[in-house]
Amino acid sequence: MSATSGLAMVEAAPSAALRPYVTRLCAYREHYAEPVTRSEMAMPGSVLVLAFGTPMEAGGQRVRAFGGGLGDRFTVTRVAGPSEGVEVFLTPFGARRLYGLPMRHLTNRVVPISDLLGPRADAFVERLAETSSWRARLALADRLLSERIAAGPELGPELPWAWARLLETGGRLSVASLADALGWSHRHLVARFHDQVGLPPKTVARVIRFGRALRLLRAGTAPAVAAAECGFYDQAHMNREFRVLGDTTPGQIRPRPGGAAPASWAS
Repeated sequence: MSATSGLAMVEAAPSAALRPYVTRLCAYREHYAEPVTRSEMAMPGSVLVLAFGTPMEAGGQRVRAFGGGLGDRFTVTRVAGPSEGVEVFLTPFGARRLYGLPMRHLTNRVVPISDLLGPRADAFVERLAETSSWRARLALADRLLSERIAAGPELGPELPWAWARLLETGGRLSVASLADALGWSHRHLVARFHDQVGLPPKTVARVIRFGRALRLLRAGTAPAVAAAECGFYDQAHMNREFRVLGDTTPGQIRPRPGGAAPASWAS
């Protein structure tokens, strides 16, 4: 377990059944002396927060347990009181099967969990709250999510393959190359991405490119080098993307001697 600045968390590896749909699963508790406002960076995935305690502000509304889709901008959150729960990082296909909704309906949105999972959602969160051990909470969340996702709509292999190719290439694979490889028209590819991912493939590539640049900068890579390696036109282009997708700049991300880079959902 780690604990810094009023935040404590413990992670667990998703089970084999959940692994294709969940990239990160952690139990957490946070409590600060004063309210904390954060800009949560866009990331290639969907965040599900199964929380209890003081509601937080996210996406302009007060919520406790919530989820949503992928976004092409940062999201502002504000924590004003003690809260704990389980945070889940879903692939877009995990979110598509879990919620049973076209992902385009959740793009850039924060939605209360009861609106996403129906009347059983509150009972789900209550069971987590009644489970005192963090490891037991994580195991319970894993089991319940696995059951719900398994009952969700079946998805074909084409979009997960295209998604994996974008991740493998750091978002540098062209949309035309993806469409050609799948034997689809550009229009059909975009429509399928809107349904299963929530963003068009070109925008997905932007978010993935941003995430790769973040990792390089946090590892100490110079901004000009990171911009070139990630396929930005120039450093000014990367700077603009960082402001839109992360409400930050490359200079704020790159660690200084004796300092540390800020954390976010995209960590």
